[in-house]
Amino acid sequence: MNLMPLSQKPDVFFRVDASIDIGTGHVMRCLTLAEMLSADGLSCRFICRAHRGNLMGLIRHKGFAVIELPLKEHGDSAGGLAHSHWLGVDLQTDALETLAAIGDTPAGWLIVDHYALDLRWERIVRPSCHHLMVIDDLADRKHDCDLLLDQGLGRTENDYRLLIPDKCQLFVGAKHALLRPEFSLKRTYSLARRRRAVPQKVLIALGGVDKDNVTERVLRALERSALPQEAQITVVMGPHAPWVNAVCEQAARMPRKTLVVANVDDMANLMSDADLAIGAAGTTSWERCAVGVPTILVILAENQHDVAIKLAAEGAARIVELGADFEVTLSGLVEHLLSDKVALDAMSERAAAVCDGKGGLAVARQIAVRLHRQTHEIL
Repeated sequence: MNLMPLSQKPDVFFRVDASIDIGTGHVMRCLTLAEMLSADGLSCRFICRAHRGNLMGLIRHKGFAVIELPLKEHGDSAGGLAHSHWLGVDLQTDALETLAAIGDTPAGWLIVDHYALDLRWERIVRPSCHHLMVIDDLADRKHDCDLLLDQGLGRTENDYRLLIPDKCQLFVGAKHALLRPEFSLKRTYSLARRRRAVPQKVLIALGGVDKDNVTERVLRALERSALPQEAQITVVMGPHAPWVNAVCEQAARMPRKTLVVANVDDMANLMSDADLAIGAAGTTSWERCAVGVPTILVILAENQHDVAIKLAAEGAARIVELGADFEVTLSGLVEHLLSDKVALDAMSERAAAVCDGKGGLAVARQIAVRLHRQTHEIL
């Protein structure tokens, strides 16, 4: 049976959420992919639920339309998955609302980036699109999709072979990380700068939310560190970070120059100019690798654990565990790394080997090729 023509509807729909619990990484990487597809002439639209801490304003600011799904005050999100509570409603309700958002005429692609959704949801929404893509990191549930991307370090096709249809195309591994073009553009400058720089600039970026205020604990650790007198600290906070005021107050007490910035749009520049980063093991891990930033990783969520362990095994990062001795351990490690340029240079080289920032282009190209082919067959 032939699907209806694409008509004037957007070529690509994204079903993705951000919230205080979910964080911002899923939306940010979908925005990166949407911008790549837009540059190739495709029209993109987002479907998001109105969770507290959503990024619908940012998505619209980037020039993309958003269809808002209502937040249910007492929604039943039981779905049998580890992250079902992230959805806010049951799978059936979310699927039907997504179908309504897309409308009667199937879209070219529906791209889904949500740990709370699996093949049960995907089979319901299949009639709404010609192609369905899943962005995942967990390899913990089955999918009914045409293309799947998992940009995890060390991920292999075997991790998904029993979870996807035989004809599903896989893009796996950090080499396919969805990064904005500015990271690959800053790569050469960043790697050259840090080879000759005296280490003194520290960048702190613990995700777009940091709901447990780990950032303030990091600053307290650096307050007690014997950093170089000329050391500079930059703290990046997300637009919905709940602890911005507390972090700013702590920054004002720091003995070294400390700047707090929120909702930045020049992260590639900030990372390229940093000698050492203290960050979460989320999607920004690949941004740091692309520009070769040595990193101290703090694991803020269970799904970040595997990424952190693998980056440390590659020699691209060191891990400091959250615990009673967190501040003492972090303080000592920062002092050590800033005084050991050989160690920093080795970490930078190994981080840069993880990904170069260009891998997402192959994913975007495949989406566009399939859409153009489908349009040609219909016409």
